Amino acid sequence: MKVALIQMNSGADKPANIAAARALIEQAAREERPDWICLPEVFDFMGGSREQKRAAAEEAGEGPAWTMLRDMAKTHGVFIHGGSILERIPGEERVGNTTFAFNRAGEEIARYRKIHMFDITAPDGREYNESASMKPGDAVATYECEGVIVGCSICYDLRFPDLFQALMDRGAQMIALPAAFTLQTGKDHWEVLLRARAIETETYVCAAGQTGLHMQGGESRATWGHSMVVDPWGHVTARASDGAGYVAARIDPARVAKVRAMIPVARHKVKLT
Repeated sequence: MKVALIQMNSGADKPANIAAARALIEQAAREERPDWICLPEVFDFMGGSREQKRAAAEEAGEGPAWTMLRDMAKTHGVFIHGGSILERIPGEERVGNTTFAFNRAGEEIARYRKIHMFDITAPDGREYNESASMKPGDAVATYECEGVIVGCSICYDLRFPDLFQALMDRGAQMIALPAAFTLQTGKDHWEVLLRARAIETETYVCAAGQTGLHMQGGESRATWGHSMVVDPWGHVTARASDGAGYVAARIDPARVAKVRAMIPVARHKVKLT
């Protein structure tokens, strides 16, 4: 199975972000003919105020970002893992940070709302308080793509191995991680964590990232990019360069089976009390 990871530099102009995502999907589909395409986290809207995020959010199944993903999947006959978009939640002030996945016919086959909220203080003292504007999810999600079970995660979820173990327990052979990792955390932790999660779960980890600068609350913030595919042995098999674009690689389910046969981690698990 061939996969393509889209890397973007989204900002607070939603129509421009959707147009950029469409163009990159079309380029990857034309040049690589992948089976599966993954976009980065909140590809439809990065930065802005809490009020702007809410205004940019859309209800599942009817907004412009969701519709573009559906149409691109159907037009190009490709599975699309729609990174994540801002989802309007009825009766809730906060928005969802939500993945929607589509099959080759443009049918929605999975949705996942980010579970772990990025409420941290960065090394430079900047505060990130994602839970103030986003409502966390509480459900694990997987789906099938060409016989491969794909697990869903988003960005900060990467730091919580229990989620990845839960995806492995549900049969995941590949785990998607749309992200907008900060420059400061990304340069030290991004590759290390991706390789660790791949080794622990003996899955492919496909991480599509935001890159470059965006404005947040009147200040400029930077994301790390470096989208990459990591195989079940922890090898990086593809890595994006700087800037917007895409990177492609092949996923081999036999590789997953071989690694799991050599080191049968799932069979060796012990329930601790």
